[in-house]
Amino acid sequence: MSNQVKLDIPVYDVVKDHPELLDVLVDLGFHPLANPSLLNSLGRVTTIRQGAQLIKLPLNHIIQHLEWNGYEVIQ
Repeated sequence: MSNQVKLDIPVYDVVKDHPELLDVLVDLGFHPLANPSLLNSLGRVTTIRQGAQLIKLPLNHIIQHLEWNGYEVIQ
């Protein structure tokens, strides 16, 4: 499995491909994703980039954290 994470695909798809990233994203501040219903609904239409704007978290911080965890971030 590839360790690539694309910032412009829905969070639901990212978590489907990399289930271990759910905890990482929740720890970063994407708290609604901890609720399976919200992951299934909001996660299908919200990208990591959009989510970062919603929670006012600098995208560079997310990118650095994902890369530190061994992922290649595709912008």
